[in-house]
Formats: sequence, C-alpha cells, structure tokens
Amino acid sequence: MRLVLSTRNDGKAREFGSLMAPHIVDPLPKHVMLPPETGETFAENALEKARTAARELGRPAIADDSGIAAEALDGRPGVRSARYAGENATDEQNLDKLMREAPAGSRLAYVCALAYVAPDGTEHVVEGRCEGTLSDTKRGSGGFGYDPAFIPDEHPTMTMAELTPEDKDAISHRGKAARALLAWLPPA
Repeated sequence: MRLVLSTRNDGKAREFGSLMAPHIVDPLPKHVMLPPETGETFAENALEKARTAARELGRPAIADDSGIAAEALDGRPGVRSARYAGENATDEQNLDKLMREAPAGSRLAYVCALAYVAPDGTEHVVEGRCEGTLSDTKRGSGGFGYDPAFIPDEHPTMTMAELTPEDKDAISHRGKAARALLAWLPPA
C-alpha cells in the first residue's frame, strides 16, 4: 500500500520510510498545508494532520504527533515538545530548556500517536511509548530532537542519539507505534 506521510519533519520522514516497510511512504506534497497543532493530545494532532492529507490528496495518509513527557515537569513539554522553547525554537533550544528545567536522572517518556486516515473515512490511531531518564550531558550524533539527552531503559549506558538506527527503531516510541499500525493494516 502507498501511504502519504503528513509531516514536514525530515527526521520523521526518514524513520517512517523504513519503519512502515513493506508499505511505501511518500512525502507530503509541498502544496498541502498542514493544520496547526492545537489539540490537547498527541492523538488529536496526529488525526487532524492525517485527515488533512487524506482529504487533500484522496489517498490513505498517516501522521504522527510525538514528543517527550518529563515526570518532574508534570508531563511537559508533551504536545508542545516541538515548540517548548518558543514557536520557532530549534531542537537544540528545546533540549536546552528541558535540561535546565528537569533534573538529570529524572524519568522521561517519549510518546508517539500514529494516525491512519483513508479517503473513505476509515480512521485508526495507535500509540507507542519509550521510557527512560534524562542524561546530565548531551551525547551522540544520531537521531534528532531530544535524543542526545534521552537514555532509554533498554540501553541504560547510551542516549538515543548514540544508538544505531536499527537499535533505536527496535525500542523507540515511533517504532512501537509503527509496528502496532502495521499489525492493523492489511498486508502490503
């Protein structure tokens, strides 16, 4: 099945391109405008993005909304993860703010809601989580976003940015959500 991925995030596009195999994931055409992320939950935001792409293109679409939840910050930044340090903040600015506000060693969770929407109105949402702790320093050059300071429980001596792409996909919130969606989708 060919799916369009409703995102402008190159990191997510790379990850979902491999995670959704054997299905083919096409990029969102430039003329499709993404809706603002105004939902209170990851699922609400993911559904709205997938609905927009399916409606505009007349094709099955997937979209995720994902972020990080810090226990010490009562779940923040949550759905505001991409804008935590401000509307036009960089990944580095967002990560720096998290590291200033949450203590090293505190519990974190990466959360990903992945939505599928078809032009016939079929909708399905799955969620994946990856638990870990906040590092006291940034380490590694892989991944993006908060990865340089996220130490997953499955690899307690490495950050997500130090893992190979295969190791990251095996435990990540996006990997878990993609596998859940693949289990629901008809075979390619």
